[in-house]
Amino acid sequence: MSFWSIVHDMREEIGNISRKGFEVKYGLRSRSHRVVHDEVRPMPIEALRQSCWVNLPPELLRDVLMRIEESEVAWPERKDVVACAGVCRSWREIMKEIVKTPEISQKLTFPISLKQPAPRDAPLQCFIKRNRTTQTYYLYLGLTQALMDNGKFLLAARKCRRATCTDYLISIDADNMSKGSDGYIGKLRSNFLGTKFTVYDSQPPHAGAIASKGHFNRLVSSKQISPRIPAGNYPVAHIAYELNVLGSRGPRRMNCVMESIPSSAVEPGGVAPTPTEFPLNSIDSFSSIPLFRSKSTCAPSIPPGPLSSPKEKKLILKNKSPRWHEQLQCWCLNFRGRVTVASVKNFQLVASGEYGPNGQDYDKVILQFGKVGKDLFTMDYAYPISAFQAFAICLSSFDTKIACE
Repeated sequence: MSFWSIVHDMREEIGNISRKGFEVKYGLRSRSHRVVHDEVRPMPIEALRQSCWVNLPPELLRDVLMRIEESEVAWPERKDVVACAGVCRSWREIMKEIVKTPEISQKLTFPISLKQPAPRDAPLQCFIKRNRTTQTYYLYLGLTQALMDNGKFLLAARKCRRATCTDYLISIDADNMSKGSDGYIGKLRSNFLGTKFTVYDSQPPHAGAIASKGHFNRLVSSKQISPRIPAGNYPVAHIAYELNVLGSRGPRRMNCVMESIPSSAVEPGGVAPTPTEFPLNSIDSFSSIPLFRSKSTCAPSIPPGPLSSPKEKKLILKNKSPRWHEQLQCWCLNFRGRVTVASVKNFQLVASGEYGPNGQDYDKVILQFGKVGKDLFTMDYAYPISAFQAFAICLSSFDTKIACE
């Protein structure tokens, strides 16, 4: 029996049990007789016991699900793991235990993976497609080494111009990127000049996180925001581009202050906050979302604040200084073949060594972004930042910066 046959049979069993329970409770007429409520009340339990899935030993079920998870190592085949988590509550709980975080497994499976740190050893290779007409941006996970593959959709963003700033609304729903949608997870906001940006998370990134004051923090309506967990604006990063008022030759200079990540996270054994529960619980359908979302109605588990000590410094990312190539007459960085088109938007970010023992910046590239086509860009990110944070930082490079160039 194939895997999809097992899932189909399981859903049919659950549906039949639900219908039987409904008929018994309300005394509805069955095929051959009328059901009396008082006499057959225990029937739903008996029907549940007759299901071929109920008596499956938990050890056997766990072993089957583990084999499925281990065999499906990449997308699109990994959708089987997501399908297993959508069969029933018991399957979902087991899959949540089996599937490891990207830091350990080096895989993106559930939407919560987009807010968890990347692997420590090798960066996750993604790319961004830009639609100039609709001012939208789409993040995909690269499935092959080719720069032009279709990829697995991860996040989407829409640019919204305002009188005094520009907002980039970020969502896990490619079709609806508004603040009121269930897929909205955060935004990027710029100042008037486009030289300073703030990345906001719609949910607290760690325990003790303080939301910025604003009208959006108030609950708007049950149709726009989940009544259990209202979305807010929690700053997780600040991005600043240095002014270039004299017009000196050179690429953009930028630095990012990661509010929720301590500077010690880049040290050996350092730890970054890792949320374990996706805080969107108002979706009951799997058909319209790109990855699995937990349907638990419990409050989301929020990791403790990483900056527990007042002396703990925040992680600062700086762009790696390029070198001037005399023959090519341009500034060059080693993107290891991941960037093919020269652009002022290209950058590599490394951890600042401002608070380190020698004061020198780290060599490991945590985030690199570069152009490979007219509206195609690569984005590779590594520990300790997440896909959501990396995507927001890259979006800041698209904004016009007259004072920086």
